[in-house]
Amino acid sequence: MSIKDRIDYIRESIKQHDYYYYVLDQPQIGDEAYDVLFQELLQLEKEHPEFNSPHSPTQRVGHSPLQSFPPFHHPSKMYSLDNAFSDEDIHNWYQKLSRITDITKCSFVAEPKLDGLSIEILYENGFLVSAGTRGDGFTGEDVTQNVKTIRSIPLSVHPFAKMHSVEVLPTFRVRGEIIMKEADFTALNQYRDSRKEPLFANPRNAAAGSLRQLDSAITRQRQLTAYFYFLTDFHQESDALRYHSDILTYLKHLGFLVNPEIQVLPTFQDLFVYQKNILTKRPSLQYEIDGAVYKINDRRLWDLLGTTSRAPRWAIAYKFQAESATTILTDIRISVGRSGILTPVAVLEPVSIGGVTVSSATLHNENEIARKDIRIGDTVFVQRAGDVIPEILRVDISKRPSHSMPFKMPTHCPVCETEVYRSPNEAYIRCTNLECPAQIEERFSYFVSKNGMDIEGLGKKLIQKLYKENIVQSIPDIFIIQEEDLVQLDGFQSKLAQKIVQAIQSAKNRPLWRFISAIGIEGVGENTAKLLCQYYSTIDEFLHATYDDLYAIPGIGPETATNIAQYIHHPKNVDMIERCKKVGCSFSNTDKKIPIASKIVGKSFVITGTLSISRNDMKKKIEDKGGFVKNAVTANTDFLLLGENPGSKLSKAIELNIPTCTEEELEDMIKDL
Repeated sequence: MSIKDRIDYIRESIKQHDYYYYVLDQPQIGDEAYDVLFQELLQLEKEHPEFNSPHSPTQRVGHSPLQSFPPFHHPSKMYSLDNAFSDEDIHNWYQKLSRITDITKCSFVAEPKLDGLSIEILYENGFLVSAGTRGDGFTGEDVTQNVKTIRSIPLSVHPFAKMHSVEVLPTFRVRGEIIMKEADFTALNQYRDSRKEPLFANPRNAAAGSLRQLDSAITRQRQLTAYFYFLTDFHQESDALRYHSDILTYLKHLGFLVNPEIQVLPTFQDLFVYQKNILTKRPSLQYEIDGAVYKINDRRLWDLLGTTSRAPRWAIAYKFQAESATTILTDIRISVGRSGILTPVAVLEPVSIGGVTVSSATLHNENEIARKDIRIGDTVFVQRAGDVIPEILRVDISKRPSHSMPFKMPTHCPVCETEVYRSPNEAYIRCTNLECPAQIEERFSYFVSKNGMDIEGLGKKLIQKLYKENIVQSIPDIFIIQEEDLVQLDGFQSKLAQKIVQAIQSAKNRPLWRFISAIGIEGVGENTAKLLCQYYSTIDEFLHATYDDLYAIPGIGPETATNIAQYIHHPKNVDMIERCKKVGCSFSNTDKKIPIASKIVGKSFVITGTLSISRNDMKKKIEDKGGFVKNAVTANTDFLLLGENPGSKLSKAIELNIPTCTEEELEDMIKDL
């Protein structure tokens, strides 16, 4: 056997043993024998570097530490899921879907909701190419080197595909959850305790902290595990992967770890049986779960049911009742948000709930306080709703102090003392003073945040300190912050100041949609900002838009159009934007402008057959003119685009009476635009 053959043999052997150990939990050899193989491979690769491969198991050892994580872009948005907290919520979800289409004969896929960190991994020609975190759904952090150290994640899927006789898709992305099992979490905290290092509060924090280590060698030591549940950005004309359960089986055949608690449920009523069963199993599982996830099994219905701006309609997360504890409510303070809303916040004696110390909880509004009869000095039951947001459930009236009084919201803003206003149609009280310092601080904080201009290092506390020091008094001031402005603040060193100033300068080149989303127009978030940038190429075009122009855009309603028009026509706001231009903001917009008169704006297309250009190029052409492309033909499809040798989608379109068009006919629809 040649040296190369020996290296190839050991690599394949190690991959097989990793699969049996980390995926099937059926080790075929002992640790000592495994270590002998691994050390031999390391030595052979060291002596014969000409045979090195990025797909070798030795690549899991780790690489040189990074300075920072580069961005990772998701071609298809990584959505969050809507939450259900009761059986009634699940029934409401089902009823909403039933109003869109008949789902009485649908099966469902149920899976435990793992409490970890979402990940997306790109495979090309069967090999792991890159991996990234969810981030904001569009852009996360590139953690490829760290992901390669996790042994339950295949570097190559070919050995497993061959084992199960399945075809490897040329390109696909797989999504899953990075977790730390309970036993590994306990061992890690014991090790950290022995070294007098801070302990992790729970396995999720430990998993997130471990995956985001700049030194991948540290990640390798942390014993992370990945379970996979989704396949995306692949192209296949056949119905082989029609059902989500088919996808999960295919992932298993490619060597991915799929949770064994996942089940296909034939009827809607089976969801409630699954809930009870998985809740019963929860204490004995090797990992933490905080609920269950339900998905429509038939993927052809996913396009029909669609998504909201935040979540797909065809899936929902049922969250278990959170752990609760009792504590004393010592005070109620009022916070003022960037839109002027006054929100009461409960100040609590710190209490630990599910490994997290809770010292405050939102009280939402005056109506909520009155409904629960919450008073200062009360003993209250607190839970982390959905295991995340602290919430006061109820008051223990038997322990209420005799001198307690019902809480009343202030009649004036606690910050600027402007008289507050309560609309008859709202439960909220607002400060109407746009110059209120609290509102300005919150607007600045949002502007620089990840959801805004994403200026690294310029967090909420720092921007508020800069405002209090009179260094930043308007949005344009942010872009002229200098190193000397920062080093005069307590605790600031020159190196950190330089890094923040560099981040500020880079932010001047952020795309136009980020700026529009960041400036705080009521009702305009990321999705609406991106939609606007498809119609307005420059900031100047946007500033000249009228209410009628805005309302004519599909997806923008009368209230949002009014809010935008009022904002962009206010002299003070126009002046602010002009000053941003003068200090170097480019407001770049690479999205091609879509004429509002386009015949295909808002129209959905499905492609079948061979086109004169690639499908990706055709998809971009349609999207540039305001249409969008989906994978499956449904009753809501507007056009089936026919290439040569169309597949089964044509039969489906004929069955549903969906119009078809050729490339030439499509060109006629979009010409002169």
